[in-house]
Amino acid sequence: MNKVDLSEYKNNFSRKNQIARLLWSVVWLLFARPLPRRLGNGWKLFLLRLFGGKVHAKAVVYSSVRIYMPWNLEMHEYSCLAPEVDCYNVDKITIGAHATVSQKTYLCAASHDINKKDYPLITAPITVKDQAWIGAAVFIGMGVTIGEGAVVGATASVFKDVEPWTIVGGNPAKFIKKRNID
Repeated sequence: MNKVDLSEYKNNFSRKNQIARLLWSVVWLLFARPLPRRLGNGWKLFLLRLFGGKVHAKAVVYSSVRIYMPWNLEMHEYSCLAPEVDCYNVDKITIGAHATVSQKTYLCAASHDINKKDYPLITAPITVKDQAWIGAAVFIGMGVTIGEGAVVGATASVFKDVEPWTIVGGNPAKFIKKRNID
């Protein structure tokens, strides 16, 4: 008979990593989170870079964003993490140039192996290519690439790659139509 045994679960993160995440959380909470919305964007980008983030000077990060590991974040020019985005970047998350991740989206670059009794952590990077738009309250799972110019409709759940210049929506996200910009 199969049994789940979480008594054997081991945290994969080193003590150094745990301390860095704690320090990061305190710094963001005290020095970025109190700022209204986009105010102090340059300061927030500085804090992200201080903790190893690779963020372009023209990227935009709202104060209410939650970033788990800034050293696993890469943002290109004119990319945006909108209000209340939850960036669970245990693995690398890349946001391309002119790409927007709208409010309350959850980017989840980790999960657990449910086929093993101790549920070990598994991770895979998330990539949002240039000119893509992620609508409000979207879930994007680990290992997903959102293609260049693609649009993910609000509240969609994305578990597979999205082709470039397409529009998808629903749970699970499905192709709606091609995207054509006039």
